[in-house]
Amino acid sequence: MSSCGCGTTPKADANGAVGTVGTAMPTGGKDLLNSGSSELVECRVMPGSVIEKARAEAEGLFRDYEGNRYWFCCKGCGPRFDANPRKYADVS
Repeated sequence: MSSCGCGTTPKADANGAVGTVGTAMPTGGKDLLNSGSSELVECRVMPGSVIEKARAEAEGLFRDYEGNRYWFCCKGCGPRFDANPRKYADVS
């Protein structure tokens, strides 16, 4: 499990799953993954972290690189992306 250094590294849920998308959703939480929204993206720096594009843009959590926009889950991911954008842009 990688960490961007922002202090929000995913923790294990009751079943021991760590960083698995869709696990450990809080009671009453909104299931963004199954909402059918095309406005959700995965953070390139912290794979498994899903973010809403509009929220990321409002908070400045994005970078434009070689004609593409990349959104991040937290403020710690931007500087990591800046240090080696090709590494994160080439992730499939």
